[in-house]
Amino acid sequence: MTLRQHLQIRHPLRLTALVSACALLIAMIAFATYRISQQMGLAEMQITGRHRLDLYAASLEREIVKYAYFPSTLGLEQSVLQLLTHPNDPKLVAKVNSFLEQVNERAGTLSIYVMDNKGQVHASSNWRRPDSFIGEDLSFRSYFRDAMETGTGRFFGIGTTRSEPGYYLSSAVENRNGTLGVAIVKVSLEQLEKSWTTVETPVLVSDENGVVILTSVPDWKFTTLLPLDDRTRTAFDRTQQYNRRALQSLGVREISRLGNGARLVNVARHKQELVSPYPVSGRFMEQSLPLPGTKWSLTVFTPLDAVDDMSTTRAAVAAVSTLLLCILALLVNQRRRHLRDLLAASQALQKAHDELERKVAERTADLSSANRQLQEEVVERVRAERSLRATQDGLIQAGKLAVIGQLSTGIAHELNQPLAALRTLSGNTMRFLERGDATTARSNLERIAQIVDRMGQITGQLKAFAHKSSGRPQAVDVRQVVAHAVALLDQRLKTSATEIRTDFPDSPLEAWCDPNRLEQVLINLLGNALDAMAGLASPRIDINGCEEGMMIRLEVRDHGPGLSDEALARLFEPFYTTKEVGVGLGLGLTISAGIVSDFGGTLTGDNHPDGGACFTLVIPKS
Repeated sequence: MTLRQHLQIRHPLRLTALVSACALLIAMIAFATYRISQQMGLAEMQITGRHRLDLYAASLEREIVKYAYFPSTLGLEQSVLQLLTHPNDPKLVAKVNSFLEQVNERAGTLSIYVMDNKGQVHASSNWRRPDSFIGEDLSFRSYFRDAMETGTGRFFGIGTTRSEPGYYLSSAVENRNGTLGVAIVKVSLEQLEKSWTTVETPVLVSDENGVVILTSVPDWKFTTLLPLDDRTRTAFDRTQQYNRRALQSLGVREISRLGNGARLVNVARHKQELVSPYPVSGRFMEQSLPLPGTKWSLTVFTPLDAVDDMSTTRAAVAAVSTLLLCILALLVNQRRRHLRDLLAASQALQKAHDELERKVAERTADLSSANRQLQEEVVERVRAERSLRATQDGLIQAGKLAVIGQLSTGIAHELNQPLAALRTLSGNTMRFLERGDATTARSNLERIAQIVDRMGQITGQLKAFAHKSSGRPQAVDVRQVVAHAVALLDQRLKTSATEIRTDFPDSPLEAWCDPNRLEQVLINLLGNALDAMAGLASPRIDINGCEEGMMIRLEVRDHGPGLSDEALARLFEPFYTTKEVGVGLGLGLTISAGIVSDFGGTLTGDNHPDGGACFTLVIPKS
């Protein structure tokens, strides 16, 4: 006779009540697990989305700022001022056209042109083309009107001549008599947009009209976040800002609002021309950030599929686990009843038999208790492992962002002096030109070009370090990685008057690792060395590298006070730091050791026999 048959015979109503109670309990636990898991997933997704917004905003700002000074510098060129004063002089027109063409080629911009104060183009970098801007009346463009009214202007639009989208930067050209005209530089953001196609989630930039002007999804470009009325479309046709594009709606519908400005939305499915590596329709978490200095907004769409799948999986596991526990409870209860019936029926047996049955019952109860305790320990261990894994992932991400923040601050400080020098040289050059001293002015311009090249190298190094690592190992020249790390810390080295000494063999030292992550480890070790030697009269760091069999050995030694016994014992322990509160989190060495371990190598630290701390990296050869 089965358990169900037994219960149906003796307690049919009780069986129905138990089944209903178990079903209700399973449904409640599954629903609660789904909701809690979904809320936790959305909270983690908000944090990740905010980090992505900050990174994308920084990359866009860098792309725009590097061209911001171009239009104003054109107003310093004497030939440009003469052309706007005598617009019909063919020699001046040819000279300025050639000058603008050379500047455009060197700067990598789309076009550069000069307009008079009525909006007519008199010189352009594309003067050789059949579709040159020369002679066009562009007074209807907002960047011309803004420059005439306020001195500067910014505008994103599609060119009326070649239908080429771009970002326009304008500046008024003035002399003692007033405003002579406007200089305009058109910049392409296509390279930045292409770099966004490799991101993990859709990202877009919308202008003040809600039109998508930059996006990682090509099919979304020049769509609108909100439907446009006929009056707005008529205004766009008049200004030709979007060159009469259709501007279809993207189809974003709000589902609900979350905290910190985030909201859940649904993006309608559209016909796609290109295959996307991530979803471009369905349910998303939308997070937006206004871009400083513009009327634009940066928006990230994070798909909810992963959170939904994880929540559903956890709810299913909770439901199955609860069902198994209910079945186990019913079986235990039935077993208890069955044993009680047997004990009641065996009262006529001998006393020894009764004693034996009692011991069996006690041992069975002990076994059930031990099983339940074991299950609780297993569940607690699983929870602890999940919590530890989530904590480790968060610490590694926090360490990476901290390193990038420190480097960006140092390099921004290092750029202040070249910028001040550029301002001084440009002012002196203008005065020398007014005096007719062309030789000294040419010398100043050559020094300006050298300073600009130096600034390009500095920002290029930061861009290379901030570039997202592929995580794939490759053959890496260790000497070159060391040189990059030292260059990124150049400002701190100069400020502290720290001497760097390197000792490498003449033959190449090629390791098999990820260069970006190895550079992160070296920057952390060098930064710790600089902190350890703060206040010393003659600080020095020695970097030595050599081959040891199939491995590369790299040593970074400072000449500071060395490591204490407590520091040596807890060197790679998370959150342990000898720095002041607020200066360090105690995660740098822990993250670095994990990175080197991923390479298949080791990172150790000790005090050098001649004084100071010495950290040793041993990583595989290529």
